[in-house]
Amino acid sequence: MPRVSLDQPAPDFTLADYRGEPVSLSQFRGQQHVLLVFNRGFV
Repeated sequence: MPRVSLDQPAPDFTLADYRGEPVSLSQFRGQQHVLLVFNRGFV
């Protein structure tokens, strides 16, 4: 996975929401705040 530089826009990506619908980071461009939560899962 490539590194993300500080103070730069995050690269666009698409993940499924809680209903299984695709959601892209670019859909939130221009909004003031976006909260991303990633669960890495502990095994």
